[in-house]
Amino acid sequence: MAVQHPSAPSRAPFGDRRRVTPSGVIHVKVRHRTGFTVVGNHLAQHHQLSLVAIGLAVHIQSLPDGAKIGIKALADRFPESEHRIAAALRELEEHRYLSRTRERLPNGKVVTRTVSYNHPDAEGPEPDPVPPGDSSPTPAPVPPSPPKEPAPPAAAPAPSPPPPPLPTPQTLDPERHHLAADLLAGLRRDDPRLVLGEREVRRLTPAVAAWLEREVAPEAVRLALTTGLPPLLARPAGFLAHRLTAQLPPPLPALPPGPKAPDPLINCTGCDRSFRSPDPTARCRDCREAAMAATEAA
Repeated sequence: MAVQHPSAPSRAPFGDRRRVTPSGVIHVKVRHRTGFTVVGNHLAQHHQLSLVAIGLAVHIQSLPDGAKIGIKALADRFPESEHRIAAALRELEEHRYLSRTRERLPNGKVVTRTVSYNHPDAEGPEPDPVPPGDSSPTPAPVPPSPPKEPAPPAAAPAPSPPPPPLPTPQTLDPERHHLAADLLAGLRRDDPRLVLGEREVRRLTPAVAAWLEREVAPEAVRLALTTGLPPLLARPAGFLAHRLTAQLPPPLPALPPGPKAPDPLINCTGCDRSFRSPDPTARCRDCREAAMAATEAA
C-alpha cells in the first residue's frame, strides 16, 4: 500500500489551465454582459495617483451624466473623510482626469461644472469606445435599401465666437510695462495658487499696463485680481486674463473747467481809484460817466 501524504498539494482539476505560482495574483475572469465600465490601465496602474484617487476616478467614470460628485456627497457615500476625498479630487485634476470650474448662472447662483475624462488626452465628453475583443452578439446584416435622392447639405453650425482680446495700452511706456510685470509676478504673495510662468507674465503684462494707463493705482489693480477668488482655481492665467478683460475700467472723464479767475485790480487813470478790470488803462465807472456827460453837453 502506497504511503499517503496529506500535506501534498491536490492535483489541479482537469481543464483548469491557470498557472499555479507560489506568489502573485491569479485572475479568474467572467465576461460582463451588462452594468460594467471600461477603465484604461493608464488609470488603474497609474504610478503617481493614490489608491483613493484611482478608486474615486473609477467610481466617477461609472456614474451617469448629471450625478452628484461633490465632496459632501462622496463623503456620505464612502467611509473616507472629506479631507481625503478633496485631496483625491485635486490629484485627478492635476493629472487631467477631472476638471472643475465655477460658473455663474443667469439667476446669479454659482455652481460647479465638473467634467470627467476617461483619458488625460481627451478633449471633451465623447461616447465610450467599444472594448477590443467584445463578444457581444453582432446584429444581423441589414439588406441595402434602394438608393435615395441625396439630401441637401445641412448648414454647418456657427463657430463659437473667439474670446475677447486682452486690453492693451494706447501708448508704450517702458516704466509702466515693468511695473505691470512686477505686479503679476508678485501675485503669488497674496495667494499661492496665483503662480504664473514667465510666458504667462509676458502675455498678461500689456493688459495690466492698460489698467495703469487709465490711472488705476497698482494697489487697486492687485486687489481687483486677488479679491474674491473661487475655491477651485485650476488655471490661474486664464482666470486673471478674464478679470483683466471683463473688469477693465473706463478712462477717467476730463475734469470740469474750474471757476474763472477774477480780473486784476488796477487804478483808474482819471481818479486813481482801485477797481477790477482786464484792461490796465481803463477808467472807473464814475470817470466814464463823467466823460460821457461832458461829451453830450458839448
